Amino acid sequence: MQSFLYFSLLIIYSREKRYGSLGKKFFLTVSVFFLLLFFALLPKVTEGAIFSVGPSSGSYSVGSTFDVQVFLDTQKESVNAIELSLKYPPDKLQLVSPSTGRSIIGVWTSQPRFNNSEGRLDLQGGIVGGINVGQGLIATLTFRVKGTGSAIIKFLDNSKALLNDGKGTDVLRQSGGAVFDLMLPPPQGPIVVSETHPDQSKWYANASAVFKWALDSRADGYSYVLNKEVVDIPDNISEGNSTSVSYKNASPGTSYFHIKALREGVWGGTTHFAINTDTEGPAEFPIDVLPSAHTNQTQPIIAFTTTDELSGLDHYELKLIPLRVTQVTTKSFDQNLFVETQSPYIPPQLSVGTYNVIVRAYDDAGNYREVTKHFQITSGVFTLFTTDGLILWSDQVIPWGFVFLALLLLLLLLIFIAWRIKRWHNHLDSQREFERLPNHVEDQLEELKAFRARYGKVVVIALVLASSISTLFGGVTVYAQSNSQLSTDAVSQIDKRLQTPVITIFSKNISNEEIFYIGGTVNSANASVTIYLQDLRSGEAYSQKAIPDKDGAWFYRHDRFLPSGEYLLWVQAQLIEEVSPPSPQVQMNVESTAFQVGATRISFVAMYAVALVFSTISILLLFLYVGIRASSARKKHQLLTKEIREAEESIRRGFAVLRRDVKEELDVLAKMKLHGPLSIELTAKEAQLTKDLDYVERFVGKEIWDIERAESRR
Repeated sequence: MQSFLYFSLLIIYSREKRYGSLGKKFFLTVSVFFLLLFFALLPKVTEGAIFSVGPSSGSYSVGSTFDVQVFLDTQKESVNAIELSLKYPPDKLQLVSPSTGRSIIGVWTSQPRFNNSEGRLDLQGGIVGGINVGQGLIATLTFRVKGTGSAIIKFLDNSKALLNDGKGTDVLRQSGGAVFDLMLPPPQGPIVVSETHPDQSKWYANASAVFKWALDSRADGYSYVLNKEVVDIPDNISEGNSTSVSYKNASPGTSYFHIKALREGVWGGTTHFAINTDTEGPAEFPIDVLPSAHTNQTQPIIAFTTTDELSGLDHYELKLIPLRVTQVTTKSFDQNLFVETQSPYIPPQLSVGTYNVIVRAYDDAGNYREVTKHFQITSGVFTLFTTDGLILWSDQVIPWGFVFLALLLLLLLLIFIAWRIKRWHNHLDSQREFERLPNHVEDQLEELKAFRARYGKVVVIALVLASSISTLFGGVTVYAQSNSQLSTDAVSQIDKRLQTPVITIFSKNISNEEIFYIGGTVNSANASVTIYLQDLRSGEAYSQKAIPDKDGAWFYRHDRFLPSGEYLLWVQAQLIEEVSPPSPQVQMNVESTAFQVGATRISFVAMYAVALVFSTISILLLFLYVGIRASSARKKHQLLTKEIREAEESIRRGFAVLRRDVKEELDVLAKMKLHGPLSIELTAKEAQLTKDLDYVERFVGKEIWDIERAESRR
């Protein structure tokens, strides 16, 4: 409809230009009419209902209870039914009872249901005739505080507010939750502090906890306990008059220290103090380089995600390290510090080469989990090749050993097929060269000659066979093809100022075409760090210096490739004349993935690629050779089979002529018998003729496909 109005206005405007001032007045009148019609036809926009919770915030102590009210704002609409679900943390809050005594809901379609194990409340009800209200009370919820921290109450996505329109239209536009701060009860006993865990709301990566409390001159002793109970009362056995206690191995998670004092034989109130301990980093996680870890995309997407069970995930830090000498294209590669980021991360434009990306996931206690991913940016056809093998679909890598083994087997199979075809080809050529008929044809010809010699008529047969044999061995000339040649922490402390540097990252396993790097921290930003690298094969040692930044983080990247072999790494800090003890030694392997002659380096990947291309070309040439030779031999075989048939047919015709001659002689003898008995010689001849005639008639009736089968077996 709107499109139609717009189109109509365009037509009227064009007419207004054509008809002058009169057209202008007409155009203005019609425009006002159409605008009024346009606004009248606009669909009615409803503001939508709102669910809310009151109060939306507050602070409450463990063990206490508080009320939360759930409200409905219909936004000037008439609503006749609601369905809502609330979610709350079951480890921090316990729903005592939902009160629906005072509520705008007239009919509850189902009784309120809540589950403190899951932390969920479900309400469903209706209002007869509908209701239009700005802040209508649905229910009052009473919660008891079970634990400390932040508790979030929120509406779930299945919540609805249905319009009183006979259709049950859901007009819920938004819902607001609530956030409450839950804390321990105020101290009723000694005032407690902790050196190791000073803030009760923060997490610490320290399993050793130290508690201290103010000395009370009237106290005769103290009783205390550290456990997982949020609110607990220690027993009435005194632990002595000491004003501090330490625990070496506090259990992970939130623990609570409870203490009370004994004064004049009476135990006083209890103070509760919470500590949050998390000594484990986030969960192990993979780094995904998209579209793949071997790609021609110069800005691959680096994706990562993980979780932390106790303190929760805080942030990610990332460092991208190029492993080729000529790959440094941005100053960020030379920074010692990791860069705080989030997933997915898109790096700056990268050059062709190999890289290590290091991602650290930090939790709220300061622990981190470090993961390293190796990826390579290639160009052109080399996207398919890696040091490990050939990349196929879905980023699957077939090892080079399997690739070349399959190619070798295929090559040998083709060579064998080519040899068999060549042998067949030579056999056919030999038959043509020496003008040899198949053995069974030769035998038949000899028998025919013997019969004709016996009966003296071989001229016709000889002429017929001469024509056939001439066609067989002299009709077509075929040249054989030539066979082408195909080849195939321990951190030790010297004093409070200078400590042994800590190695946090280093290239543990690299190749001799990748750059070595190492990084870590030192407790003094003014100290220099010396990196020692010893070749275990030659015993030769190298040393380089790295300067830490203001936070004590240092990083070193070598300026050339290392020879393949095993190396030992260790570091040492120096501040003026003061030198720290050396760090523990770590071992690094440099694998050989490039062949080097003098200053020339040839990557194994390039060598594999050349070998693969050469093998593929060899196989294709063999396929071509086999195809050509097989086609040629097939044609020769077909021609030879055809001509052998013709020879056999000629022999059959010869026997047919022989049959006629024998029958004629028998007819002559039959006539002679009419004039009297035959002589002994003629009687014997008649018997021989009858026998020969019987043999010839049997031969003439033999099928030719038997001969073809015999030829195909040769």
